Amino acid sequence: MNVMNTVRQRGRGQLVAAAAMLLLYGASTPATAAAPAPVTIISAATLIDGVSDQPRHNVAVVIRGNRIEAIRDRDSRDLPADAQRIELGSATLLPGLIDTHTHIFLQGEVPAEGGYDVQLLKHPLSYRVARAVVAAKRALDQGFTTLRDVETEGAGYGDVGIKQAIEAGIIPGPRLFVSTVSISSTGGYALEGYAPELTMPKGSQLIDGPIEARKAAREQLDKGADWIKVYMTHRSWVDRAGKLVSQPTLTTEELKAVVDETHGWGRKVACHAYNGIGLQRALDGGCDSIEHGLEITDEQIAQMRRQGTWYVPTMAVYYKDWDPADTPAGQRDRARTVVHGISFAKALKAGIHMAFGTDVGGFPWSEPIAQEFAREVEFGMTPLQAIRSATVNAAELLGMSGQIGAVVPGAYADLMAVRGDPLADVSVLEQVQFVMKDGVVCTPAAH
Repeated sequence: MNVMNTVRQRGRGQLVAAAAMLLLYGASTPATAAAPAPVTIISAATLIDGVSDQPRHNVAVVIRGNRIEAIRDRDSRDLPADAQRIELGSATLLPGLIDTHTHIFLQGEVPAEGGYDVQLLKHPLSYRVARAVVAAKRALDQGFTTLRDVETEGAGYGDVGIKQAIEAGIIPGPRLFVSTVSISSTGGYALEGYAPELTMPKGSQLIDGPIEARKAAREQLDKGADWIKVYMTHRSWVDRAGKLVSQPTLTTEELKAVVDETHGWGRKVACHAYNGIGLQRALDGGCDSIEHGLEITDEQIAQMRRQGTWYVPTMAVYYKDWDPADTPAGQRDRARTVVHGISFAKALKAGIHMAFGTDVGGFPWSEPIAQEFAREVEFGMTPLQAIRSATVNAAELLGMSGQIGAVVPGAYADLMAVRGDPLADVSVLEQVQFVMKDGVVCTPAAH
């Protein structure tokens, strides 16, 4: 017992001595002060901040670190004296743009070179990743500082890796919200048309039944999906009466399982739906956004408004690469644009929540992503409404209001500038002069 007491006493003494040394060391060593965040001031002739009904003129945006601190007059005496100054002259400054429907793993493939199929059959994943890295940089150079990328088209979870590389600063690119693999049903996605005895790779995860649907959602969410993308229609054609028809895919019960699981994770579901039965199932199943929505009935518009369903119309892509008019595919291509413009105008008039999306990747990334703005204006939006669709509206869809899509104090310093007045001509948004993402200046490439 005496030996044990001695050991305990010595142990206590050692602990007391160690504690005293720590206190002495802490008291005599000054704490390392954090370096102050750098301050940048960007001045421009005009600011469209995303939230105001009118532009502001002769402004200075004060940025501390990666956040917007204040918006002041260009000649204000309250501007920090030691800040870095970026003078954009007569340019128009806007929030960094947001495209909520992209495919960085698609490149607008040429049918004569193998089209969609060649990517899954011949291109190594490393090759597709390299092309996706280039696509992400091209989006950033065009002023798009945030993308919702709605599936990898057979490239698995490659979008998760691209997102991680951007966030780590390894490669340049926009903020990414990724949808990974996507979900459809048997018979509901390419590759198709091969010998029936062959099992071909598919560009989507195919399920049958609510149990498989829920499991697929869990797998994709577990592996990094920010959104779940579901195909509610697949093939489309023109029937004998000249009407556009689309093949439905998931049942309402299957979609409800996906939506229930995804909402339980605090995330959302985007539904590719052209028209008809599939689009109705998408609404009845509780999807958060309708992607494309080529033909939406008045009743479906009313249901979208009641449910708060978002509409991401992707207009411009359907005006490209039409097949000859005397072919079934050519008739389908033309029918799509006729009903699409009508649906867009009806949704706009009804006040449906609408966010900017382009389906870029369905057309080459070398083309201007901002060409979508002109189609929005053509079918009824004012230029300011079109800009808001790609800024504050898109931010709201992504659950990022006040953080992106607006030049306001507290938001991330995501900014872009163009020459000219986009409120007079939205096409000037295709000519980007300046891009900043997260407080860092990005040099746009020539387009």
